[in-house]
Amino acid sequence: MNLDPAQRRASQIHIATPRLETPFHSRIAALSTTNDWYSWAGYKAPHSVFDDELEYFAIRSTCALFDISPMVKYRIRGVDSERFLNRLALRDVRKLKSGRVQYTAWCDDHGHVLDDGTLFRLAEADFRLCCQERHLPWLADSADGFNVTIEEETETLAAVALQGPTSFSVLDAAGFAGIETLKPFQISTFQHVGHEILISRTGFTGDLGYELFAPTEIALSLWDRIWDAGQLFGLQAIGYGALNRARIEAGFIVANTDFTTAETALRPDRERLPDEIGLDWLVDPDKPYFNGRDAILKARRTKSLKYILVGLEIEGNVPAEHALVYHQKSREAGIVTAGIWSPTAKRNIAIATLARPYGEQILGDLWVEIYALRELQYQKLMKRAKIVPRPFVKLPRRTATPPGRF
Repeated sequence: MNLDPAQRRASQIHIATPRLETPFHSRIAALSTTNDWYSWAGYKAPHSVFDDELEYFAIRSTCALFDISPMVKYRIRGVDSERFLNRLALRDVRKLKSGRVQYTAWCDDHGHVLDDGTLFRLAEADFRLCCQERHLPWLADSADGFNVTIEEETETLAAVALQGPTSFSVLDAAGFAGIETLKPFQISTFQHVGHEILISRTGFTGDLGYELFAPTEIALSLWDRIWDAGQLFGLQAIGYGALNRARIEAGFIVANTDFTTAETALRPDRERLPDEIGLDWLVDPDKPYFNGRDAILKARRTKSLKYILVGLEIEGNVPAEHALVYHQKSREAGIVTAGIWSPTAKRNIAIATLARPYGEQILGDLWVEIYALRELQYQKLMKRAKIVPRPFVKLPRRTATPPGRF
């Protein structure tokens, strides 16, 4: 499959246009009291709906709805679809069974990460790839010689995440019979107003949660069905600010936040191999050839990896996002890409990229330089940091099957 020149130019030219509205926008806008919006893949998305902190506690204490419709979605079908995706992705797609989801990533020929995302196997030769960035031209070029069709579903498929300890109870009360049997990373279809929708037990919060996918024409009725059922279970609509706190606690990374994707990097030293951003566990060197395989294995063999992504616990309670990390207070060792005071872990936590050997061999005497605004003046704080495992928060309810009822 290849794009003609006109299609390719259209996919690469960015024209200043008004932000698109998702199928759920009218419901979120009616609930919004902050009018706090940002752009996500060209869509108008809420950074907050009513209060960042209270929205976070909805995720951890009751449940929350987050609109993920702007997430880029590709449908990949055909007799060669498994072989094609196995050529692209780091993990072995042959091991992904129908009705299951696989977290994965994909690289260019130099082994640099282009993006990460989730791969849904809907049927034997039918897949859905969900990711942060747009990759249609690259996917189309890579499909040359494979008997596959690639269709972007971002505009035609609405999606919403329902996350939190009461999320199962909400879906059960909404009448989705059999939802209690759904295991983590499993998918199933359900009926809604005469249409088929897909529900997966997945999410980006490290909590019990689900993601629901439906044709755009029935999106509002699906929202209303969940919202009405959720009123007895503390359901709230949330924005990205709350979701971001939860994903940091879960130790999840975000493309072009915690690492720069190969297509958007302006300088070669900004590109990252999977092993440099904590995705080494995804790489399956025993499967057939895949993009970047030789470069990834060569870097391991020659010990030429330059960076490492780590979790940090930092002294005090001042968040350290974008702070510099030092060794012995004098030698710059890296940068914090995401950091919060965690209400659940009761710790000051961060995700950081460090230059090797810092974080790999030199594990002690790390410091973080934080600038805190106090009484209208910035005060420089040098706080001790130590490398700790991710996730920072691990909740048993995330994997409990069947989930607990409320």
